[in-house]
Amino acid sequence: MSGCMKTVPQSVLVLASSSPRRRQLLGSLGIGFEVIEPDSSAEDGRLADETPEDYVCRLAVQKVRSAAGKITACTVIGCDTVAVCNGNILEKPNSLDDARCMLKMLRGSEHAVLSGLCVLHQTPDNVCECVRYAVTKLRMEAITDETLENYLQTGAWQGKAGAFGYQDDNDWIQIIEGSESNVVGFPLELLQEMLTY
Repeated sequence: MSGCMKTVPQSVLVLASSSPRRRQLLGSLGIGFEVIEPDSSAEDGRLADETPEDYVCRLAVQKVRSAAGKITACTVIGCDTVAVCNGNILEKPNSLDDARCMLKMLRGSEHAVLSGLCVLHQTPDNVCECVRYAVTKLRMEAITDETLENYLQTGAWQGKAGAFGYQDDNDWIQIIEGSESNVVGFPLELLQEMLTY
């Protein structure tokens, strides 16, 4: 970072994310936006006694504030997503073995995908920050070890909370209740509510 502040027109949104999926989803709304990636320090570990909801909201806020510190005035959006199964928070897997463990935990059970979403409106004179979260309930079929291993070998699990992507067209994952875009990592319905509030 050079330390220079970037000026972005307030009519343009800024997405505080390095995720290509989030860029694609926001682009599907047909609105203009720029991307400013947050510093890596904006994504830290879960705090003691922090609920999954508090965790994803805190990280979304940290991402937004990191990006907002690099510009002078704009509306900045940040999001963070995890899967939760039986009280366990499942983030992006670190390895193939980690992904295998996650999928074995999820198969044959219901679980949830949570996304924290932060929208910050920033002008030279004022800052207004709104934070909410979305929950989608899913069920993963009791897939066989063979199906599980075949999926792992595709590499599609990489970079995805819970080691799976709903967008990968796996017929063994069904949404029970909630937003489909939330499962992919960006609750667009909630975002539209927050932008019009």
